[in-house]
Amino acid sequence: MHKSGNVRRGGLAIGLATYAIWGFFPLYFILLRGVHPLEILIHRVLWASVVMLGGLALAGQWSSLRHAFMDRWTRRRLCLASVLIGAVWFFYGYGALTGRAVDVALGYFICPLITVTLAVLIQGERLRPTQWISVALGTSAVAVVAIGYGTFPWIACVIAISFGFYSLVKNQVGPDVNAAAGMTIESVFLLPAVGLLFVWMNTTQQTTFMVSAPDSTDLWLILSGPMTVVPLLLFAMAASRLPLSLLGNLQYLNPVLQLLAAVLFLHEAMPPARWAGFVLVWLALMCLVLDAYRVRRPGQKQGNGPSRDRLPTSGRQR
Repeated sequence: MHKSGNVRRGGLAIGLATYAIWGFFPLYFILLRGVHPLEILIHRVLWASVVMLGGLALAGQWSSLRHAFMDRWTRRRLCLASVLIGAVWFFYGYGALTGRAVDVALGYFICPLITVTLAVLIQGERLRPTQWISVALGTSAVAVVAIGYGTFPWIACVIAISFGFYSLVKNQVGPDVNAAAGMTIESVFLLPAVGLLFVWMNTTQQTTFMVSAPDSTDLWLILSGPMTVVPLLLFAMAASRLPLSLLGNLQYLNPVLQLLAAVLFLHEAMPPARWAGFVLVWLALMCLVLDAYRVRRPGQKQGNGPSRDRLPTSGRQR
């Protein structure tokens, strides 16, 4: 029992560290101001691929990589997942670099609501009344921000929808595929596209990497790969040590910290319309959390709700 408690406490510490890294990741882009978001995406994909391939080689897990790649169904799903996560990475950087980190945070708050909606529309799951209320509140939040603030939060919507579909695709891949192998394949699938992007940007003189003597910006671009991979590995460690319910609730720490980073450190504006939208989103998420708690109570019947009666989790982020 004592050992189990230590494992859980260790998992909680790792989980908190993981979401803290993800939550304050927008501040990393302060170091990359002046760099085009596409160039940042190029380096995130390139160096993340290098780190992941090196890690698999050191761990001797080439067989898991080969197994995932050789299966046609899995390969197609991972190819689609790579496009979706690439979109998330790009718009995350674009939002952080253009003064829209608050919209990025809003997008991650909306993610669980998109996941629930996709479960209904694509997987045919049935929602309980509380979950429908949550989806309605989330939709209202986007409308309030768009009308009151005068600008549709398209970055938030793109990130939420892309990551929602990414989670759906990863769910279809299933647990048989090693997480590290799947993430490696996703990164490698993006290499041809980012290679063409690099050639185009270099031809049009839009790149900053190694254009003269090596400087700190070059170092930060290289480190963007490990900064992408390390929290994923920490997340995997936390997931093996914590109950799913606790891990699912911890996910909301990420956008909370993103919001704090955007307002307190990046000094982005928070007019009343934005606050109203966030309040609605928080109410929506509260409905999901309470509904999940009610369903999990010992001795309570599952009813006619969705087959996955658990709090939708964001899975792999940024």
